[in-house]
Order: sequence, then structure tokens, then C-alpha cells
Amino acid sequence: MNLDLQEAWEQYKRTDDPAIRSELVEEYLKLVRNVAGRMAMSFPKSVEINDLISTGVIGLTEAVRNFDPSRGVKFETFAVPRIRGAILDELRALDWVPRSTRAKSRHLEKATIVLENKLGRNPSVEELAMEMNVTPKEVHTTRREISNAPIQSLDELICREDNNRQVARIETVGNATNETILEKIEKQELKEYVLDAINFLTEQEKLVIALYYYEELTLKEIGEIMQISESRVSQIHTKAVLRLRNMIKDKFNK
Repeated sequence: MNLDLQEAWEQYKRTDDPAIRSELVEEYLKLVRNVAGRMAMSFPKSVEINDLISTGVIGLTEAVRNFDPSRGVKFETFAVPRIRGAILDELRALDWVPRSTRAKSRHLEKATIVLENKLGRNPSVEELAMEMNVTPKEVHTTRREISNAPIQSLDELICREDNNRQVARIETVGNATNETILEKIEKQELKEYVLDAINFLTEQEKLVIALYYYEELTLKEIGEIMQISESRVSQIHTKAVLRLRNMIKDKFNK
């Protein structure tokens, strides 16, 4: 930067010169990289850090436009929540599950519901394969892909490493920042809806969800408690998650 940093801010606020704004953005790019790097550690590998940085630059640019040096607040303090907010807004709009997996998930869910209504019980892998016109091996593969796919709304409950307490994923991303009242209301609304949605699951599904997410047991341990196989627990878990995810989508993505 040709100008002293303080002089650059003063001149930019007087002139709104795009060239000076670009210099200021470039000066603080390291800040975006730091924020994006910390956030990237909490997300799947499919989320590229360069994409986070690109989105973060948008937040940085807005921060430069709106920053008022006369208020006595450090620019970094002002900018970090805005960089982080821009990245989170972009991530909320992303569908991290590949389209092929999403399509298989819908196909499996539809076949499961059809067979349950027809048979009055949970269908076997062979019955699902016949209904879906695929091999039993492909059914197993689809279930594995769905189980491994990030379900990840930013409000998904995960465990903190420091105290193993379950919190919404969004609370663990980057540095903690103050939430707006709107964000708090939206998060509380989602949590309340998830609790209501769980009531629509079967008793088996409720138990698996409770043991897996709240008691933090493994699928094998849950199987021992329920006296069913680990693969059966996995099947129940996958089906419950699919149902919850679809109910949440129907509620909040209208």
C-alpha cells in the first residue's frame, strides 16, 4: 500500500475512491484467510477453502465500505463477524450432498415407504432391491453413501471437543461472535421444530436417535441395547435422519 494505513482510511472515507478500497481489501486479505482456515476445519473436505476465501472477500469488502474509524474500534474486530457471516450465508445456500446421492436417497426412501405400506413391516434388503430394480449390493452401497453424506445443516447437533457437550454446528465454526436477535430466533425455531419432528418418528427411530445423538453411543452399542444387529441400527438411523431432514426441508425451504 502506497499510503500509510491510517491515511488510507481517512482518504477513503473522504473520497470513497474504489482504488483505495481495493488497496484496503488487499491489505486485510490475510484476515480472510485466517477466518476461512479456521472455519474450514469444521466442514467436509468437499468444501474448498478457496471458495470460503472468495466468499469471505465479499464480506471483507462490505466491512471496508461500512467501517467508521472515528468510532475507535479496530477494523479487525469490526470485520471478522462480517467475513464470517458472509461465509456462513453462502454455506447455508449450498447443498453439500452430491446430486447422485440425493437422488438415491429419494429413491430408497420412496421404495421403503411403498413396501412398508404394502407389507406392514420394514422391508428386507432383497425386497428393497427388487422394488428399486437394483441389486442388494447396490442397496447396501446407497445406505452407506447416505449415512456417510454430510447431513449438515449448520444447526446440526455435534459434540464439542473441549467438553463433549452437544451444540449446533454453527456454534463451533470459527471464533464465537455475538448473534443477532434474528439469528437467535431462527436457531431457536429450528431447534423447537426438530424436537416436534422427532415425535413423528417410530418408537424404534426415536430410541436410536436418542441413544446416538444424546447418549452418544455407537451403533454397535445401540444394537446390543436393542438386541438387534449393528446393520439394522444403521438402517433405522438412516431412515430416521432422512425423515427428519425432509420434514425440516418442507418446513424451512418453502
